[in-house]
Amino acid sequence: MPDKTITQRARAAVRKLDEANIAFAVTSGRPPRGMRMLVEPLGLRTPIAGFNGGMLVRPDMTPIEVKAVPADLVPPIVRNMIDRGLDVWIYQRNDWLLRDTSAPHAAREQRTVQFAPVVTDDLESHVEGVGKIVGVTDDRATIEACEEEIRERFGDRVSAACSQRHYLDVTHPEANKGVVFQRLSRDLGISHEAIATVGDMPNDVEMFAFSGLSIAMGQASEQVKACARRVTRPNTQDGFAEAMERYVLSDG
Repeated sequence: MPDKTITQRARAAVRKLDEANIAFAVTSGRPPRGMRMLVEPLGLRTPIAGFNGGMLVRPDMTPIEVKAVPADLVPPIVRNMIDRGLDVWIYQRNDWLLRDTSAPHAAREQRTVQFAPVVTDDLESHVEGVGKIVGVTDDRATIEACEEEIRERFGDRVSAACSQRHYLDVTHPEANKGVVFQRLSRDLGISHEAIATVGDMPNDVEMFAFSGLSIAMGQASEQVKACARRVTRPNTQDGFAEAMERYVLSDG
C-alpha cells in the first residue's frame, strides 16, 4: 500500500507461500531498522536486504554483511546533490541524518521507517559506515540529471538508482537488487529460474533481469512494466497478493 501498511490479503498470501514451502524474502532501499516492523506480520525467516543490499541482516537484525559507500566519495556526492538543489539524507549505520525535518518527504519517511532522524548541519563530515545517500526532490528532470552526473563522475565506485520517483539512492557498487538476488539465490540454494520477483521501481529492474518470473506492480512506470514478464494490479488494489495467488501459488 502507499502508506506501507500490510493488508490482510497480503499476509495471507505470504502465509500460503510458507505452507507451500516457498521461501519469501524482502529487499528494499529502506534501512534494515526500517523493515523491522515486517518481520512478525510476515513471519520472515530469510535474510533481509536493506539499502538495496548495502546491509544484509538476519530477521533479528543481526548483521550478516555491510557494504558501505566509499568514505572518500561521501562528501563530493553530498555536495553534488546539494548544488543540484536536492535535499540530502544520509543513512549511517543505524542512524538517519538530515538537515531539516520539515523538508519534503521527511515526515513521510519517518512514518515509513518508524524511527526519528538526527538533525545536523554538517552531513559531509559523516563518512564512515554510510549505507546509503539519498537525494530528494519532486523535480523529475533534476533527479534524472543528478543521477546521470553521479554515474559519470563516480563510475563503478557507486550504484545510483531511483527507489521512488522523488528519491535518488546512492549506495556501494555491489549494493543493488541484482546482487541481492544472486546472493539469496546462492545462499538459499534456489536457481534463478525458480525465483519470482515483484517490484515497481527502476531499481527493481536489476533483479527482474535474473529471475525466472518477474512481476511489475500496477503502479509502476511503463518503462518498468516493459522489463517484467507479468503485470499485476496496483498496491492500492492488493496487487502483491494477486501476483502471489495468480502467478506463484496457482497450479495453472
